[in-house]
Amino acid sequence: MAKLLGVTVLPEYIQSEGIEGVLGNLSDIGANAVATSPYLMQEADRNTGQREPPADADAGSVRLLDRPLFGKREVWVTTAPSFTPDLQLYAGLRYRPSVPTDLTREQGHILRDFIGAAHDAGIKVYFQVQAAIPPGYRVQFGGPVESDRARLPDGTIPERRLAKNGSLASPHILAYEHALIRDLLQNYPDLDGLRVDWPEYPPYFLDSAFLDFGYHAEREAERMGFPFERMRRDVGGLYAKLHGGLTDADLEPWALDGDGGRYHLLRLLSDFPGVGAWLRFKAALVEDMIRGFRETMDEAGGQSVELLPNAFPPPWTIVSGMDFRRVARHSSAISCKLYTMHWPMMLRFYGDQILQANPGLSSELLAGALVNLLDIADDSGLGSVEAYSYPPPDVPHPVGPSAQARKIRQAQRDAGDTPVYVLAHGYGPLEDFRKRLQVARDVGSHGYWVNRYAYLSDEKLSVIREVGV
Repeated sequence: MAKLLGVTVLPEYIQSEGIEGVLGNLSDIGANAVATSPYLMQEADRNTGQREPPADADAGSVRLLDRPLFGKREVWVTTAPSFTPDLQLYAGLRYRPSVPTDLTREQGHILRDFIGAAHDAGIKVYFQVQAAIPPGYRVQFGGPVESDRARLPDGTIPERRLAKNGSLASPHILAYEHALIRDLLQNYPDLDGLRVDWPEYPPYFLDSAFLDFGYHAEREAERMGFPFERMRRDVGGLYAKLHGGLTDADLEPWALDGDGGRYHLLRLLSDFPGVGAWLRFKAALVEDMIRGFRETMDEAGGQSVELLPNAFPPPWTIVSGMDFRRVARHSSAISCKLYTMHWPMMLRFYGDQILQANPGLSSELLAGALVNLLDIADDSGLGSVEAYSYPPPDVPHPVGPSAQARKIRQAQRDAGDTPVYVLAHGYGPLEDFRKRLQVARDVGSHGYWVNRYAYLSDEKLSVIREVGV
């Protein structure tokens, strides 16, 4: 079986460059798969639209599109569904699909035309949808109501967020997602697969790693037999330790000891036993979500349609709930993200919050501890928390190739016989991109995706062709 070489081409580029233009580029680099999404896009002004590319909680405002969209490298946009939803599927649900607009009626045929043309070119077509962001077509548009949002141990909602995910325990979000799956398979029966994004708790901020203690999560914990009050108490205790109880002496084993802090991690888990139960609980929520998606697809006549969850890489998967061992049972394959521009941003987010909560704490020790804990470097990393940031377009990502390889190997070991596709990001300098692709090629035994076409200049397309699978 040929290795996968796929590219994420969101529909605005099909509109902007045309079906033949996009498929010509994909065929030229040897791609045999493409992922897009069931929406359409048009330009708007800054007051009514969202920035493309996304600003990623303002940290990513430095990035521009490598491929001009509608002739621009930075553009404000609005979206509309690419199809007319079957409202009967959503009857009685809290969440409703986006309302079709004139854009839907005028250009809704484009994605159906694209699917047919891609198949003629020997290219499989997948739709990427959001797992827990109704209406689910695109990351930046939509989100849950407050009662369906995930919460911290003290019951509050984090102030900062990059992902608009709701609680994976919310029956309202799950019911909507099941209806959306049925709707998509009904409207696009020729799809080869669904690629589900963020079917986990994306840990972009430190607070995001300490979810979920909301009402829906409590009900699910009771149903599954997890000790919710112990989890709340122990996770809250660990959160408090990081927010006012941390000293340099706590960091030294993580930053300086040769074992990378493994001994102290085990001590930490023994001090807070409810943390382990909470991590297993989140993994159970994620598995239930993926299992439900697969069952819904099968019930809707999509037994042959592949299900590909997108996933953070280890060790973030421990706190996100994405246990490859569990999810692999219900997935055709799993796409593991090498979004290396996010990793220094996340370290900085974590570090800034911890330093602010613990005055006098050493930034140098904290940076070393986080680099070891997150395993993002092949050396000691940068010298301080402040040295990390979202890399501008022309700056290589401060992430080691061996660290990237370790994450993919760990993911595949956990997934067993279920293929793990590397999901490499196209953002960044040309040679840095080439090195990332070489890791994806050499370590990803089943192939890789490149995300996204928006960051693939003609030179980067040539690199993909040169690196191959």
